[in-house]
Amino acid sequence: MSWPPFAGACTSTLLLKRLSEGAGMTLHVLEKLAATNPDCEIWWDSSPLVYDNWARGVLASAPAGKKADWDAQLKRLFDTATVAREGTMGFGGVTTNPPLSLQAIQNDPEFWIGEIGRIAAENPGEDVEGIYWKTYLEVVRRSAEMILPVYDASNGRHGHLSGQVDPRFVTDYDRMLSQGLQLATIGRNVMVKIPGSAEGYRVIEELTARGISTNNTTSFTVPQYIACMDAVSRGLERARAAGIDLSKWRSVITHMSARLGNIGDLEAQADLRGIKLSPEEILHGEMAVMKRAYHHGKRTGHPSKMLQCSMRVTDEGEGGAASSWHIEKIAGGDFVYTCPPGYIAQLMQAEDRLPAFDAKAIDEEPPAEVIEKLRQLPYFRQAYDFDGMKPDEFSQFGAFAATANEFAAATRKTVDFVARALESVRPQAA
Repeated sequence: MSWPPFAGACTSTLLLKRLSEGAGMTLHVLEKLAATNPDCEIWWDSSPLVYDNWARGVLASAPAGKKADWDAQLKRLFDTATVAREGTMGFGGVTTNPPLSLQAIQNDPEFWIGEIGRIAAENPGEDVEGIYWKTYLEVVRRSAEMILPVYDASNGRHGHLSGQVDPRFVTDYDRMLSQGLQLATIGRNVMVKIPGSAEGYRVIEELTARGISTNNTTSFTVPQYIACMDAVSRGLERARAAGIDLSKWRSVITHMSARLGNIGDLEAQADLRGIKLSPEEILHGEMAVMKRAYHHGKRTGHPSKMLQCSMRVTDEGEGGAASSWHIEKIAGGDFVYTCPPGYIAQLMQAEDRLPAFDAKAIDEEPPAEVIEKLRQLPYFRQAYDFDGMKPDEFSQFGAFAATANEFAAATRKTVDFVARALESVRPQAA
């Protein structure tokens, strides 16, 4: 089977070219990571609407001797003027979700209260939920528009922004499909984010069949990743049969790494069995799942790209060692690494104490004794084994359920923000 080609130069190649043109340039930690594989990509895990304010805050905390370097690094990663003028940025794309969209609204509440009033005036028959969804679409539209020049300059290879369907309805096929189609129409660089439920994979197949790029979220396990690859393959076959243009189509599959080991049932099951897990063993398990899915995709030549998110920094503090196994242990792979603001700031604070990246780390096997120990736990077997779960079990998996609940709570907060804004223009809605 032949897969659709990706046009345009990769993010790392563009980034490293710019770096080579600047003598004496101090590399950002993520630029060093990008140098381990020319096809890996660094993405921004938040709305670009918040980047400037965040960068100013990071610079305010910079050590005196590093402020100039940090300023240059942050501008290489993302600079609005450079994006508009050259259609380039260090980030290859952007991921958002309901909590991140709420942050974008809270970043400029007066503006968004005004926007909510405008949307309400233009849609007098809509209830609070309807105005919320239109407000969310506007957040996605504005965010996608900011990086659209990158998408156009790279012929659709880079510059995607992920917009997510409502996480309160992760098993509602019809609602997710309807919302996914809406998201896909608001910007040609919008990638639709769909949860890793059985119903979500049906939606991914349908969107792929229409040539719409997708990001599989709330996904943690090898069985989910295989189900996603299979859904994408079926969708591509249908798209080709229908003569759909796939030249700008993309698919990424998200591994929510730290969430797998820390908010699901892993430690609870270990405690019940009298098994003591160290933080390092948990990290090994998280990375083993990611590597198993990655190497399966490589063996089969699948076009979906694995995306690493939910990374953490382990930092012993000033004078002590620091590390981030979530990127170190897979360095050298052609992953997408989507990095939230707080994580990037942590890496910058710890940069002098982080180990150098090993471009062969992706090929290192996890310790066999650790995998054997973890496999005593049903939760880990569900995540690691190719047949660990059936599709109708995906939405009941501990990390999935906890993350979906968290995202649903953030969505409810956004709905309430809209409701309170509407009280001033629609007193009857109070």
